[in-house]
Amino acid sequence: MDKKELEYKIRELKLDYVRLQNDLEKLDSVNGNIVPLERQIAEIEEEITTLSKQLREM
Repeated sequence: MDKKELEYKIRELKLDYVRLQNDLEKLDSVNGNIVPLERQIAEIEEEITTLSKQLREM
């Protein structure tokens, strides 16, 4: 991936992260099962970290 693609992917992941955080808060307020959302959020955090590191190394 080039720099622009990395930046775009990071922006996409951040938007997904915010959406999932909102979903998590809603689900938590009705005592729903939040474990799958927490797992997805953790995966997104890891991917953002990895892509940010790649971007810094360019």
